[in-house]
Amino acid sequence: MIKLFISFFFVFSPSGPEKVSGKVIRVIDGNTIELLNPDKEVVKIMLSEVDCPEPGQEYAEEAKKFTEKLVLRKRVVVEMKGKDRWGNKLGQVVLNNGKLLHHELLKSGLAWAREEDNLSLLSMQQAAKESKNGLWGHDDPTPPWVYRRQQTMMAPKGR
Repeated sequence: MIKLFISFFFVFSPSGPEKVSGKVIRVIDGNTIELLNPDKEVVKIMLSEVDCPEPGQEYAEEAKKFTEKLVLRKRVVVEMKGKDRWGNKLGQVVLNNGKLLHHELLKSGLAWAREEDNLSLLSMQQAAKESKNGLWGHDDPTPPWVYRRQQTMMAPKGR
């Protein structure tokens, strides 16, 4: 019974997800931004649920410019989604029009869905593929996680 109550409390907690608001002061890449919060602290946020091409990959610059166009020097709200295994803060950026930045990146063919079981994200990605939007104009674009692994394998090994 206690487990049920604790589960209910966390699932239906009235406070809801943590939110951070602020002005975007820098776009690092297509899915990483820095914002200045009301306490004048710089907060680095990586988008949850998607991954954009890495610098050096095709469409990396397009993804960065797309993100800059939508959020740079604008106030946004970020719904925090925790941290990744490296400690990076993950979140969903809510645009002023109520849309989510990661959805717009997916629809434009400038990101991959990272949530293999999220049918909504996968359908956005599939629609971009079928329309040959962005990186999907190529037959078999290399996902950024594969690209990062390839770069690590090609790096000289220390002795």
